Amino acid sequence: MWRVVEGGYDVSRQEPEKFFSRITIRKAYLAEPIGHRWNRRHIKRIMNDLNFTKMHGLGNDFVVIDARLQSVQLNERSVRALADRHTGVGCDQVITIEPARDSSDDAFMRIHNSDGIEVAACGNGARCVASIIASESGQRTVRIETLSGKLEAEIRDSRLITVDMGIPELNWCQIPLANEQDTLRLDVTLGPLCDAAAVNMGNPHAVFFVDDVESVDLSELGPGLEYHQMFPERANIGIVQILTERRLRVRVWERGAGITRACGTGACAATVAAHRRGLAGRKLEVVLDGGPLEVEWRNDGHVLMTGPVAVTFSGRIDGEPSA
Repeated sequence: MWRVVEGGYDVSRQEPEKFFSRITIRKAYLAEPIGHRWNRRHIKRIMNDLNFTKMHGLGNDFVVIDARLQSVQLNERSVRALADRHTGVGCDQVITIEPARDSSDDAFMRIHNSDGIEVAACGNGARCVASIIASESGQRTVRIETLSGKLEAEIRDSRLITVDMGIPELNWCQIPLANEQDTLRLDVTLGPLCDAAAVNMGNPHAVFFVDDVESVDLSELGPGLEYHQMFPERANIGIVQILTERRLRVRVWERGAGITRACGTGACAATVAAHRRGLAGRKLEVVLDGGPLEVEWRNDGHVLMTGPVAVTFSGRIDGEPSA
């Protein structure tokens, strides 16, 4: 049995300390059986009438909240509640669009992984934010501030967006690593994975080259490598198969999110690592679980990433996630 409320569905939850009282969905449907309401007097209100847009880049999905237009208060628990795929909206990352700090920029992008931890970079998320801003203003170039620096995005057509992800950091202390290492060949091994290259694309990546990405149990190996002692800030773990000199097959275990269908910074890190190893050129098609991205590591050091964005649905949260 289901209950329709204000054009959406009543999403009543069984565990009040974890979930929202109601999410109204527009352009899509989210439903759950009625019942198991909780006493709202015991829930601290930190969000009310919160509008959001569900977006994705090749299946790497986001709850995007525009804090330029509404008051937003997020903490680790509320982010985890939003990101929960069974009892929240569901996403890999929660992205908040805030007013730019610099008047020459268009917005500040704040990123939380689904575990609630704030991170500094997200390539697919940057394309989604650029798409929103461009649709509002009609501009073809969008400048986005992040914790890792400023990004510039170019709107190529209605779906494809190119983001200048900046210059990768390759020094061991910039990754960062726990001790001085050659970032082209790390002393990190777990199961069949060894001899990784390290790249920081605004967040730390360890890139392992394998003969067949499908034969590697990334769900088993990813957590141990993410938390390996070599990575004091944890790491995104990529496995890369060289298909041709111009084409890679990549899967990524994202720090704080697990396996995602696409990782923009992971595709960039794989391109940089493959070229540094002499295994591929500078302009590549990177095939992820969700589809291909085009990545170019230019001679000036900047990495350009091009891919699509899509809106899944928009909605509003009426109620209180736990604090």
